[in-house]
Amino acid sequence: MTDTLLTYDDALAAYDPVLGLEVHVELNTASKMFCGCSTVFGAEPNTQVCPVCLGLPGAMPVVNGKGVESAIRIGLALNCQIAEWCRFARKNYFYPDMPKNFQTSQYDEPIAYDGWMDVEVDGETFRVEIERAHMEEDTGKSTHVGGATGRIHGADHSLVDYNRAGIPLIEIVTKPIRGAGARAPEVARAYVAQLRDLIVALGVSEARMDQGNLRADVNLSLSTKGSDVLGTRSETKNVNSFRSVERAVRFEVQRHAAILAGGGSIVQETRHWHEDTGITTSGREKSDAEDYRYFPEPDLVPVAPTRDWVEELRATLPENPTARRARLQQEWGFSDLEMRDTVGAGALGLVEETIAAGASPQAARKWWLSELSRRANDAGVDLVDLGVTPAQVAGVQALVDAGTVNDKLARQVFDGLLAGEGTPEEVVEKRGLAVVSDEGALSAAVDNAIAANPDVADKIRDGKVAAAGALIGAVMKEMRGQADAARVRELILEKLS
Repeated sequence: MTDTLLTYDDALAAYDPVLGLEVHVELNTASKMFCGCSTVFGAEPNTQVCPVCLGLPGAMPVVNGKGVESAIRIGLALNCQIAEWCRFARKNYFYPDMPKNFQTSQYDEPIAYDGWMDVEVDGETFRVEIERAHMEEDTGKSTHVGGATGRIHGADHSLVDYNRAGIPLIEIVTKPIRGAGARAPEVARAYVAQLRDLIVALGVSEARMDQGNLRADVNLSLSTKGSDVLGTRSETKNVNSFRSVERAVRFEVQRHAAILAGGGSIVQETRHWHEDTGITTSGREKSDAEDYRYFPEPDLVPVAPTRDWVEELRATLPENPTARRARLQQEWGFSDLEMRDTVGAGALGLVEETIAAGASPQAARKWWLSELSRRANDAGVDLVDLGVTPAQVAGVQALVDAGTVNDKLARQVFDGLLAGEGTPEEVVEKRGLAVVSDEGALSAAVDNAIAANPDVADKIRDGKVAAAGALIGAVMKEMRGQADAARVRELILEKLS
């Protein structure tokens, strides 16, 4: 059954959206949070497990010190208070991908709390307040086989891989985000994108959404215009791209508004996001904290980071995001609009890495915000997930700078890169894309163009040099875009002077 939706404008006319975002960050520690098992991605199922992460009787956990360090650094980067003393708790629930029948997490005593991050949307700054950032462990991965949707309903059987069970996670929870209005979807996207950039800069996670290193749960409720009373919320689980975060918020605003406008009530539940159709569907009614029967983890000692250690870690933090943007804008010579568009496209880090790999700022921005942005949009993915690296983009631009290819041919080089045909140089060689600079071939093509367009040739002879563009176009067409356009122009003018 398809949900009835109110138009977005009608929804905003009657209600104010209130956001809450829970982002799970999978840390890049070498071992799991409470045992020594490897965390390498992509291993054969159930080969990176032990009695601790399988929850076998008598197995005793030990806290991963690097995981605690990463949690503190994330908390500090988010302007949080760092607890002088905190402990783990057991979050009890049954699900087959958690073999212990509980998740080791933190409940009322998180390691980091009361922080904030400023995000910018089209020149307007929104402060996102952070409720907490706490340590926990990831669950295993369930694969439901035999059904049409890939979900448990209708499946013939399920397979469970426990390699991921026990991998360190930091869950970052915002306070309710009010006042974003019509820009709520964009604020949600900007926050997750900026948070990812911060996590990458900290070096604590790969933060690849396509591999589940970073996952967002999107909470949404509506308040009646002018009211401070929060509506009932829904929670869309495991949204794994910036684009999808924005779309999920917009969809839920329209769905909630339609239900409320029709006199109905919102069910507090989890929802599943469907990338292909751009809708959410009901999951299960959402449990409250008391339903999980939290209690302190008896097998782990409390964590009490010293103030000296916290200050040492504070000194390792990367540059503040706002200061970084201002510095990069000045270094690159971008206008306010150019920088705003770069940030809005989620391309700031990509452009920075491309420049570091050797491209000029304007060239890096050109490729990411035009050709590659268009391709990402067509594919329905974020730029970071497109499959082209900053080093490859810099390599393509180097070929342009060297005159090996022109901009038109460079677009075909990107085709080859996306098809996995090797480096930019290898793609040029395999596809025969190099610009033709052979004087004999170019001269013959120019002669053909002049013979086929005598009226244009006469205009050039009469001093109307601008008409050369038509002959250049004819030569480029004959040579499949692989002629050196500047040399072609020189030859035309030489022959017709």
